[in-house]
Amino acid sequence: MASPAIKLTRTYQPLDDAESDYGSDFSPEEELIVSQLLSQNAVEDNPIVNDVEHHEAEHTLRIPLAVGGSELAEGVLLRAARAAEEVFEQINEAVGCETRYPDLGNVVKEERPALEGVVQETASTDAKAPDTRSPLERFRTPPKKGLSVTDLISPAWCELQYWYSLTLHGKKRRTPAMKQGSVVHQKLEDQVYTTVKVDVTTKEDAWGLRIWNVVQGLRTLRNTGMTRELEIWGTIDGLVVNGIIDELSYICPDTDLEEAKPKGPVEEKHAPDQTTIAEFFKASGGSTLKEATRVVKRQKPTDRIYLCDVKTRGAKTLPSGAAFRPTKMQLMLYHRMISDLATGAVDFAIFTDRYKLDPNKVFSDALIAQVGSLNVMSPPSTQESSNSESPPQDDMTILLEHNTLSALWTFMISEFRTTFPDGSNSIGSILKAEYRSRNAGEVMGSKTFAMDEQELTNYVEDEMKWWKGERETKGVAVEEAYKCRSCEFAEGCEWRMKKVDEAVKKSRSRVRSVVGNL
Repeated sequence: MASPAIKLTRTYQPLDDAESDYGSDFSPEEELIVSQLLSQNAVEDNPIVNDVEHHEAEHTLRIPLAVGGSELAEGVLLRAARAAEEVFEQINEAVGCETRYPDLGNVVKEERPALEGVVQETASTDAKAPDTRSPLERFRTPPKKGLSVTDLISPAWCELQYWYSLTLHGKKRRTPAMKQGSVVHQKLEDQVYTTVKVDVTTKEDAWGLRIWNVVQGLRTLRNTGMTRELEIWGTIDGLVVNGIIDELSYICPDTDLEEAKPKGPVEEKHAPDQTTIAEFFKASGGSTLKEATRVVKRQKPTDRIYLCDVKTRGAKTLPSGAAFRPTKMQLMLYHRMISDLATGAVDFAIFTDRYKLDPNKVFSDALIAQVGSLNVMSPPSTQESSNSESPPQDDMTILLEHNTLSALWTFMISEFRTTFPDGSNSIGSILKAEYRSRNAGEVMGSKTFAMDEQELTNYVEDEMKWWKGERETKGVAVEEAYKCRSCEFAEGCEWRMKKVDEAVKKSRSRVRSVVGNL
């Protein structure tokens, strides 16, 4: 697939009605579209401001602030951290080391396509022989990072814009708006977790820490009813994909929408002499089935888990239509990925192959000592305790029994099954996007919608064709030209100038036709 060029082809001057004997060449609607194409004023509707998967992962242990329903005191945390450090120092002395284990640095971090490398690659490419590799081959093939949810939903805003971002920067550059949004997200996460720095020495240790944090998140969800920033993994067409869900809770964001959602056929066949449930309620002089169900629903708390994504904005209005589509696809993709994890449908071997991990390599003593000595794993919920005959294990015991990536991944999947006992049916089909002020962080509003598997499938299949180079890169529809106002590549976008040319030619052709009929 040929790479779209980034060059300024021409500039356009505003049309002056005085230059034409018949007024403007454009209808009012066309003038608006051309104005949007040429305008450089900022627009607030771009939702891709939370590019968390592309950030360098810090090697930190996330500790829930609520353990057993009580707030984790700072003094307890500090004492636990010091205890971990003392155990770590003892290990160093035992092996004759004078220094602490270093951070992974360049050893563990996933390689990112550096800007210099991308620029050098672009500069060295012969203009007569454009790079025909697919976006997947150029930007998401080892040793570069794998696909993320951000990679899959950013093109929903503008595919061409994301192509330019990858070509010039290797990823979407962090803007001031994105940095402000990260501050809001961090404050929300700090309401649930605190973090402790953990030194790791191998790629396997780093992945083990990420999996352990997911286990922490699932247990926090069960124990407190809510968790934030839960990392998830999945595969699409055999390719690894990762993402981070902002919030999961047991609170349905829109009960009316859930009630209105079609439930499918409910009529079941039964023997002629078999009494139906509804007939039983009526015959016994009790309430109707509908009334009984309503009473049960009022008394029984929801056992489903609902997903929410937090977006930050500078404007007070909420996005709609095409501007909301990326967020909608993002939440639906999260829903599908976590459903696969809840049913054990994700093959970890694909990840170990992709990232060259040894699934059977034992974690370092340093990692187990640091994480296990803190021992702040959320205790099991009341229901879990009543269903279990044996006392809960402490962190150290769990890590020692699951001291490889393969074993710890299996343990994590068991935690998913505990959290989502009915598999994908334990995940609510109503998804929520919450909008907060970029400056103060207060809630401005929210939008809810129902999961649509077919819509998501159609979108993902089309985007994967682009990633694999099976079709050309597309710009936005002319009706969405307002998006160009916030695009850093608008000045040199060939698609944008082409659309202006088309609008000019179409309008002038119509004017000439009118003049010829006079």
